[in-house]
Amino acid sequence: MATKFDDTLVIAISSRALFDMEESHKVFVDQGIEAYCHYQIEHETEILQPGVAFSMVKKFLALNNSGQQQVEIVLISRNSADTGLRVFNSIEHYGLSISRAAFTGGESPYRYVHPFGAELFLSADPEDVRLALDSGIAAATILPSKVEAAESERLKIAFDGDAVLFSDAAEQVYQSHGLQAFSEIEKQAAKDPLPGGPFKPVLAALHRIQKAFPSDKSPIRTALITARAAPAHERVIRTLRVWDIRIDESYFLGGMDKGKFLRTFGADIFFDDQSDHCDSARQYVPTGHVPHGVSNK
Repeated sequence: MATKFDDTLVIAISSRALFDMEESHKVFVDQGIEAYCHYQIEHETEILQPGVAFSMVKKFLALNNSGQQQVEIVLISRNSADTGLRVFNSIEHYGLSISRAAFTGGESPYRYVHPFGAELFLSADPEDVRLALDSGIAAATILPSKVEAAESERLKIAFDGDAVLFSDAAEQVYQSHGLQAFSEIEKQAAKDPLPGGPFKPVLAALHRIQKAFPSDKSPIRTALITARAAPAHERVIRTLRVWDIRIDESYFLGGMDKGKFLRTFGADIFFDDQSDHCDSARQYVPTGHVPHGVSNK
């Protein structure tokens, strides 16, 4: 029987984003694929430690405890099925409800994100992420981070604005003509909705899940954390109204560092397109770099 996920948020994740595989990846980099295969088989009964995205995945899967499948997590990996046995042993050990996977035996796995129907792809491989973004799928590179998982049981996801939730058109103006020109144009266009960026469908899917719960009991909380400030805030607010998408918290920081705000919010993941913002954020919360838009060309 065919399985459809029309009302389910499908997330594809790589094994290196889900688990801490630094040691085995070092074997691959230093000694090659054959040594890596031997290493994984020799250690396949040793349980992998949680990776950067592990806590977030657990909270996503917990959304299904209400009785309706809200989220499906699929594993896509450059491992072969043979070397991937350690990964599935670890999934079983932690009780993660992940049953679908694609093991591509060294080939780039991004091509299988679309057949799985995934709206989001998280990977530790920047090239795979770029390829997924180029094919129209929201994707982010999960950056190394040693921060502890947020204590709250509620899933908290934070997004940057331009080039993530929105297109990078405004960012192009800022980088080409400066802050004053950016502010003037955004003020003039305040009532014109911003075009959507790569993560608009993800925010819409989260909003769809939120609507299944009373607003004061939602297991998901979202935040917009942007370098924009007044008067460029109005266009953002009006855009979200037009999209009819709820975002729970919004921070217009005017260029201030985002890290401490993210820590206070308690983000399980933060998505930003700019590398310097991501390098700061990952000191405080798990962070995904979205290599999209003018800042990444």
